[in-house]
Amino acid sequence: MNTMLDSYKTTPLDQVNVWFEAAKISDFPKDGGACIKYKNKQIAVFNFAREGKWYACQNLCPHKMEMVLSRGMIGDDKGIAKVACPMHKKTFSLETGENLNGDLASIATYPVKIEGDSVFVGFSE
Repeated sequence: MNTMLDSYKTTPLDQVNVWFEAAKISDFPKDGGACIKYKNKQIAVFNFAREGKWYACQNLCPHKMEMVLSRGMIGDDKGIAKVACPMHKKTFSLETGENLNGDLASIATYPVKIEGDSVFVGFSE
């Protein structure tokens, strides 16, 4: 299973080589997430409407290796946007991927941009 986890790597904005058109804005719930597929990766995309921001991260929760983060609850922790795994409530920063509980490795995060009515996620490959 670690091989699957190892396939997810954070893409900083300055390393984006591909802007993948994920879906239309209307395909994502306000203040919630949905899963997209890019190559062999499942990516959770969040419309944090109450903050006017979008985030993307791996959908794979490293706690129990389940593809569930897109179904997690979003909120903030001292001003840091976060997602809580719906299975075991482990929380991760949507900005940096850091595990806010401090007991797991970070998750991969990806830049998001909006053009017209489309949502794009940035990848290095």
